Amino acid sequence: MKLLILGATGHTGKHVVERALEHGDTVTVLARRPERLAPLAGRVTVVAGDATSADDLAKAMADQDAVISTIGRGTSIRANDLFTRAASAVDAVAKKTGVSRLVWMSSYGVGATYESAAPLQKAMYKTFLRDIYANKALSEKTIRASGLDWTIVYPTALTNGPAKGAYRVGDHIEMKGVPRISRADVGHFMHDAVHDPAWIHREVIITD
Repeated sequence: MKLLILGATGHTGKHVVERALEHGDTVTVLARRPERLAPLAGRVTVVAGDATSADDLAKAMADQDAVISTIGRGTSIRANDLFTRAASAVDAVAKKTGVSRLVWMSSYGVGATYESAAPLQKAMYKTFLRDIYANKALSEKTIRASGLDWTIVYPTALTNGPAKGAYRVGDHIEMKGVPRISRADVGHFMHDAVHDPAWIHREVIITD
């Protein structure tokens, strides 16, 4: 499969890239800092650009079969409309280029997943993460209305631990304590999900 990966230089995106290469996919990445992908020279196609730019996306999305997005704001607690701008651009360009499959990473606590969060988590989502989560929720409205074959993935608290290969994925999952999931496992699931039509039009939580 020909995959365009957004957010490939991030902590989760790099695991998507690794998984895709392991499985023989043809990988293109759109990156604002392409120099960070120098170790992958010759193994991926790197397009310099921004995921919020329709022009940049058009260059990267041409001839692709699917898009996987793990874009994020790093340690910032301000969204700067990143997610809504990216979702709108991806939607528009996907329709022009004929790409229909999209796997999009959100966060546990956004949208309907907020209701199953613990009180302490809810307090954090409503304060420190309020701006980012609100913007993510708006971006997801664009995705749901896009007509694309989308999947939205809601990982719980992300860690830098190794992939376990054993995790829970579902629309509703019983939570205990502070649920966590490694970025490696999230990256692996997102890659696998793009190949599996069973996940189309699903909004799924992933956690240990």
